Amino acid sequence: MTTGVLSVASEVFPLIKTGGLADVAGALPASLAAHDFAVRTLMPGYPDVMRQIDNADIACRFDDLFGGPARVLAATAGGLDLLVLDAPHLFDRTGGPYVSSAGHDHADNWARFAALSKAGAEIGQGAIPGFAPAIVHAHDWQAALTPVYLAVSGKPRPRTVVTIHNLAFQGNFPYQIFPRLGLPPSAWSIEGVEYYGNVGYLKGGLHAADAVTTVSPTYAEEILTPGGGMGLDGLLRGRGERLVGIVNGIDTDVWNPKTDPDIPHHYSARSPKARQRNKRALETEFGLAHEDGPIVAVVSRLTWQKGLDLVADACDDLVERGVRMVVVGSGEPMIEGSFQAAHTRHPNKIGVRIGYDEALSHRVQAGADAILVPSRFEPCGLTQLYGLRYGCIPVVAKVGGLADTVIDANHAAITAGVATGFIFAPPTRDDLIDAVDRMQRLYADPAAWRQLQLSAMQSDVSWRSSAGHYAQLFRDLIGDQRP
Repeated sequence: MTTGVLSVASEVFPLIKTGGLADVAGALPASLAAHDFAVRTLMPGYPDVMRQIDNADIACRFDDLFGGPARVLAATAGGLDLLVLDAPHLFDRTGGPYVSSAGHDHADNWARFAALSKAGAEIGQGAIPGFAPAIVHAHDWQAALTPVYLAVSGKPRPRTVVTIHNLAFQGNFPYQIFPRLGLPPSAWSIEGVEYYGNVGYLKGGLHAADAVTTVSPTYAEEILTPGGGMGLDGLLRGRGERLVGIVNGIDTDVWNPKTDPDIPHHYSARSPKARQRNKRALETEFGLAHEDGPIVAVVSRLTWQKGLDLVADACDDLVERGVRMVVVGSGEPMIEGSFQAAHTRHPNKIGVRIGYDEALSHRVQAGADAILVPSRFEPCGLTQLYGLRYGCIPVVAKVGGLADTVIDANHAAITAGVATGFIFAPPTRDDLIDAVDRMQRLYADPAAWRQLQLSAMQSDVSWRSSAGHYAQLFRDLIGDQRP
């Protein structure tokens, strides 16, 4: 017997992506199908999304959804069973999902994602004939009002789960929007959406949900502390056993070096020579000198959270040590400028591309020798999982999901043949350089490096195990005792 699940997310790969949330929302449904859960995904009808759906049926309509009419379109795309919220007054605009073409947050983001949540709640309670989900799974603050609307409805409702992908982004807005959300006065309370005099979307969802998950076990522990809880640690501690850390996986069909259409040369764990051809192609693409030493990569948002200021500050020292570097990403202007200046100083040692490029990220993972992820905090991280899959050895800070997914190449792990990367702590410039030094020493031993790559590429980074944990959580919530 198949159980229905409604997933509510603001971005879903392959239709639209700004970060790891999209990858999770796009990959988890197929893995849950193996556990007899049928997932339909509700997402906003951004212009890029509307262009990718064909032969859509109108599943339901809203006469007035936060300022205008809207409809929900049922369609399939990217292998997903989609419900697309077609609300032109909210989503038909230039720019990204959250920011305008000028780079500023859309002023009505509070309404746009309240509308997504309200539609999710209505669908969860039967707005679409023949679809009665047992679980509503809301991702991050943009969908976190969904369980709030369900909880205050006074009607029978499905069980609800909120997944925190990054607690730093909470969706806090001024009190003045509260009367426009369509919530009862009782929702303005410490047990509702009130958060230090503002409206807290994520805060409200964490209170209202039947269960809360986050994207790695270590991050689930870190957010219970004042240092990691971003002001919500007390609330989260109060959730007790209803807070669960489940490590992310990746779509191993999309990320597969044996078949990846975005890389010039296919390879596997057993064919390292083919991988070397990708390295040479990467050197050419970024204008790097053709040398025998390692290439280290950065594919990331260029932000303080990700620790990329540490890498930018270390560029000269890394080049002196014989390291070449490729950087792909965008973010804080100061960090972008630091990498561009490093490229100017070392034009054939450091290559920089400012901006997001999905296909290029695949080529970087397939050609670089190591991937740097020096985050100050990291709920899970997917970059290191892509690196493991592609034999691009992760060099990571010992935080969150990075600590949960990489096995440090210490003496014992190397001897046992289980090491998959390099872990350092704390996340400082000097500790990062020391970790790169360790990486270089192992790189200089071809047999040891070969074993490290083999162990990395044989890591299980799929959704197989993690989807099983989600499935068990869902069964527990609905009282389903099937094994």
